[in-house]
Amino acid sequence: MTSPATATYWDAAPAERTGHVTVIGAGIIGLTSAAALVRSGRTVTVLDAHTEVGQGASLANGCQLSYAYVAPLAQPGVLAELPQLLLSRHAPLKIVPRWDPAQWRWLLSFLAACRSRRAREGSLALLALASLSRAETDAWLRDADRASLGFSDHGKLVVMPSEHAMAQARRQMALQAPFGPVQHAVGVDACLDLEPALHELRHRMAGAIYTPSDCAIDSAALCRDLEMRLRARGVQFELGTQVTGFARRADRIVRLETSRGHRDVESVVLATGAHSAAVTRQLGFRVPVYPLKGYSLTVPLRDPTAVPRVSVTDAARKLVYARIGGHLRVAGMAEIRGHDHQLDAHRVATLATQTREAFGDAVDIGNATPWTGLRPATPNSVPIIRQSPVRNLFLNIGHGALGLTLAFGAARRLVDALDAALAPTQGRPCLNPAITTS
Repeated sequence: MTSPATATYWDAAPAERTGHVTVIGAGIIGLTSAAALVRSGRTVTVLDAHTEVGQGASLANGCQLSYAYVAPLAQPGVLAELPQLLLSRHAPLKIVPRWDPAQWRWLLSFLAACRSRRAREGSLALLALASLSRAETDAWLRDADRASLGFSDHGKLVVMPSEHAMAQARRQMALQAPFGPVQHAVGVDACLDLEPALHELRHRMAGAIYTPSDCAIDSAALCRDLEMRLRARGVQFELGTQVTGFARRADRIVRLETSRGHRDVESVVLATGAHSAAVTRQLGFRVPVYPLKGYSLTVPLRDPTAVPRVSVTDAARKLVYARIGGHLRVAGMAEIRGHDHQLDAHRVATLATQTREAFGDAVDIGNATPWTGLRPATPNSVPIIRQSPVRNLFLNIGHGALGLTLAFGAARRLVDALDAALAPTQGRPCLNPAITTS
């Protein structure tokens, strides 16, 4: 018998397949959903409007597999920062008000989620999902060429700017201790011993939280790996196919209308990221998913010895630094400003300046590749993984900035939701039940 420590992803797959599922979305969430569905014995087709997989928020994100540091964005301290979030051009989290009822509903729910009790509940829910995701991701990676995926397992440092921030981080670490991976609060000297390449940041560090088990991986490369291996398992991909409508009979979807004609469906999984709220409105219900716009730079390395091997989060500036092969991925900032895909030159310049300040000539800023993407967020940062009011439509949406970390675990929960729908008495509650019928 294969032990859990050596089991590969497919070891639990049944010999026969029953039922067909159409997955809408070929980002990291849709692709891991397809993998878990195939492993559960189902036949799968994946649709996406893009002609390649992983072209949305999965394309150039922060690349961190952050299983231990999964605190919700909504925290009690956010309320005191509201004036800065609304008025400062330089705020790492910025609110840009729109004449958009969906934005205001989301913001009101976000502010309600900033209460201490709600933040604690969100942290524990995310930790449980992250723990499951770690086991599922590890199983997938046992058969993978990790080098081609830019995978590294040197741990992560979350660098804190003040003693007050360190005290808050220690409280969060204590909350997580019974549920998450081992973490250590370290002083400045110990932090630099762990990662000497952070020397230029010493003057604005009070310490760090170190998680030895956290990892980094190139999300876009992982998406391509998923596609290749899923095709080998018989998954059909219809890329360049836009879903334009749904034909229903009673409480079920019977047909999808697409840019390439219609297709009959048995069950459907929605993994459409930041577009999910617009899709569910077509079907008569609302989900609290709104885009958080983020930015990244992919920077070639000149001197790899002077760039961190450990994955780093700068808590003050809400930036992450992750090594992927011969490049440094710098990602961060969050703007609540709607479906805006334009690269803000000021934000890109800020990322470049901060990276140059941290690592100087060790990185080739002049040849950096900028990117912006929309992270699909819920107000409490907990994704929505459940059966929808439409009986054969299942949701795997709202993963925010943690999509890469949570993807494989969320896919496992999705299969639980499908199984529970077929045998309700054997099911268990699904994650984040927040849905409103229009």
